[in-house]
This record gives sequence, C-alpha cells and structure tokens, in this order.
Amino acid sequence: MTEEQKIYYEKNQYASLLHTPDGVRDIYNGECRRKLRVQEQIHKVLKLYGFQDIQTPTFEFFDIFNKERGTIASREMYKFFDRDGNTLVLRPDMTPSIARCAAKYFKEETMPLRLCYMGNTFINNNVHKGKLNEMTQIGAELINDDTVDADAEMIVMTVQSLLDAGLKEFQVEVGHAGFLNGLMEECAFSWEEMLELKTLMESKNLFGVEEMVSSKKMKKEIKEVILNLPQLFGNIENIRYAKGKVKNEKALQALERLEQLYDIIEKYGVSEYVTFDLGMLSRYDYYSGIILNAYTYGTGEAIVQGGRYDHLIGQFGKNAPAIGVAFVIDQLLLALSRQKQFEDEEENAVLVVYEERQREQAITLAKILRKEGKSTELLCKKQAVSLEEYKAYGHRIGLQRIFILQGEEQLSEIFLKDEMEITTSVSNLSKKGDEILCDI
Repeated sequence: MTEEQKIYYEKNQYASLLHTPDGVRDIYNGECRRKLRVQEQIHKVLKLYGFQDIQTPTFEFFDIFNKERGTIASREMYKFFDRDGNTLVLRPDMTPSIARCAAKYFKEETMPLRLCYMGNTFINNNVHKGKLNEMTQIGAELINDDTVDADAEMIVMTVQSLLDAGLKEFQVEVGHAGFLNGLMEECAFSWEEMLELKTLMESKNLFGVEEMVSSKKMKKEIKEVILNLPQLFGNIENIRYAKGKVKNEKALQALERLEQLYDIIEKYGVSEYVTFDLGMLSRYDYYSGIILNAYTYGTGEAIVQGGRYDHLIGQFGKNAPAIGVAFVIDQLLLALSRQKQFEDEEENAVLVVYEERQREQAITLAKILRKEGKSTELLCKKQAVSLEEYKAYGHRIGLQRIFILQGEEQLSEIFLKDEMEITTSVSNLSKKGDEILCDI
C-alpha cells in the first residue's frame, strides 16, 4: 500500500459507520432540546385532562397489528423472528398495543379509562417517498366512553395541546367513517369495490371516481353527494347540505353525530379551529366513527391523527368503545421550525469557567445557579483556550451566559446574546448566597 493509499484509507475507513439507514436520523443540540420541550408541553395538557401514562413494548407479536385488525399492510412492517420462530414486528401503530393492554389489564372495568403514551413507531416506507420510517408520537386513548361528549373533548384537547406547543395557525379536520360506508352500502358496493373507490378518492383521482360511480345504478342524489365529496369540506353548512340529500340510516347517523359534535365544540369556544371533511379517509380500517386529522402550513403531512374505534378492543376480548388521538411530534416540530416559532427561544443554561485554585468558589456558584433552576456546566479553564473560544463554545451549544472566575476576587458574567459583561466580587458568593442572583 502506497503512502497516498494509506492516507485515503485512514480518512475513509470510518465513513460508512457515520451514516444512518434510510428513513431514520439523529436529533441533537437545539432540535433535540426543542423536541423534548414540545413533548413535555403536550404531555402536560394530556395530564390536565386526566390521562394516565402507559408504556407498551417497542416490538410485539405480528398478530397484534395484522391487516385483519385494520392496521397497515404486512409489507410496511419491520418483521423479524425470535428464537422460538414467532414473527415479531416493530410497532407500526400505538393504538392496537393500547387496545391489547386495555383488554388484558382492565377487562372488567366499565368506567372510562384515560390512557396516554409517548413512544416511537416504525413503518417501512418506500425510500423514494422521502418519509421518515421512525416517528415519535404522543397520544391519548379514551376507552369505555361512546358519547359525543368524549369525541368533542378529544378534539378540544387536541386544539389546546397544539396551542400550548406554540402553534398559532392550524385546522383540525373532522370526518366520519360511517358516512361514506353508509353511502357505499346503499349503492350495494362489494367489499372490493369499496376498497377501490376509497383508493381512488385517497389518490384524488376524480376521473376514476366518476367513472366508477357512473357504472353503478344509484339514486341521483347519492351520486351527486359522492361526486361532490371533495368539495364537501369546510363549515357546518356542508353537513346540513349532505343531510338533505341522503336517506341511508348509517350515513344520516354519521351526519347527526357531526352536528351534535359541532354544538359541543362551540360551547368550548374552539370551533374556529375545526372544519369538516365528509370525504375524509384513513389508512386505518378500524376507525368506526369520527376521524380527525390536524394540519398546518410548513408540512404537507398531518400533525395529529385520530378517530373512534368502537370494535378494535373487542378483537382482544373486551367489548369497549374508544377514541384516540396521536400527535406526530416530528411533523409538528418541522411546522413550528418553518413557522419560526423557535426563533426567539433562549435556553436557560449557563457555563461556569474557573481555574483549579478556584474550584471551591465555582462549586458554590454552581449550587446557587442550579437551585435557581438553571442548567449549569462547570468547566476548569485550560491555559491554551482563550476567552473568545469559550464564548464561541457557548454560542454553539445555545448557552445564555458564561461566568468567569478571574483571580482571587473577580467574577465576570458575560451575556452571550449582546456581549454585555458585569463584574462583581467573588466574596459575594459566601457573604450573600442566593442574593447574588437577584439581578442575574
């Protein structure tokens, strides 16, 4: 091996180890800090609404998530085997796991159960779609409550969570699985035809929808509603329009439920954040009632997904109605960042730089700062490192201030944002204790 080849090899031998697989990524520094803060804010709202934490395994048996349960297709799951030959999957969806837990641990409970969770889901997306395969979700499941009040409360909680997370402009779109299913039953669509029509509608293939509908014998009013579904989006007037056109009992019940939902949401005072979409579909077939998705600008994907699933838990042995919502944290962060909601954020963190002979004073200062709730890093000064290098380091990791212990008596406080410096006496640390921080 020549010297040139040796240098090239040394430079590149670790390069392949530094990359992550397609669909996953590292989150660090300010982004990681912001992600944790947003998660904490949403979790706080869920707790205020009475939800209790639950944790489920990252991987479970394949049958928990198989297609018959209404979750995603098998090819989109990460599957592997245990030593006994059982097929396991990384969870692609949190709801079936919560349904399993409800049936196992709360089978005899008839009063409402409020469970919330935080964890990552894993979907084996096509790499060319540019979507993440690992996503963080925070969600809540309200079990044993089939009322429209429960539907409304989950929507209101969603609005409050997004507002507390820092979002200002967004819409929670609400539909109902029973509406379209009722129309298709009225027209005697087979299961395969229902699936095909939903696929055409989901892909916005309006010509395909029109061709398929025209090939079926149905009442003029129903055909008109189906063809107009993409336009039946917006305020409550669209619900009332559709109600005057359809006669199918299931579809009418869905519309009446949405009307009742709107009345309750108005009482909460958040109707400005809610719109209705009668053509809304979901990739999860277990939804049986209302479906909801929340959107904002800065990302084309939903930042919240959810709906009512009154029959899923029954597949695990407990007949119980339920409704859930899941906040897609990665999409929410992307939207908040693009909307510059983090622009003026300051981390409540400081750095204390000291020489070895000043260790005791530095420890005293760190205790005071931490007692005040400030994240404090202690760093023994190196002779070869200049003050400017410490400042640059502080900027890189997002600090507010740097304290410098200089000489026997001098304590300098440097505000990194405006480069302002305040000097006081080190003796104040022992004489005044916490009072030194009154002006800091």
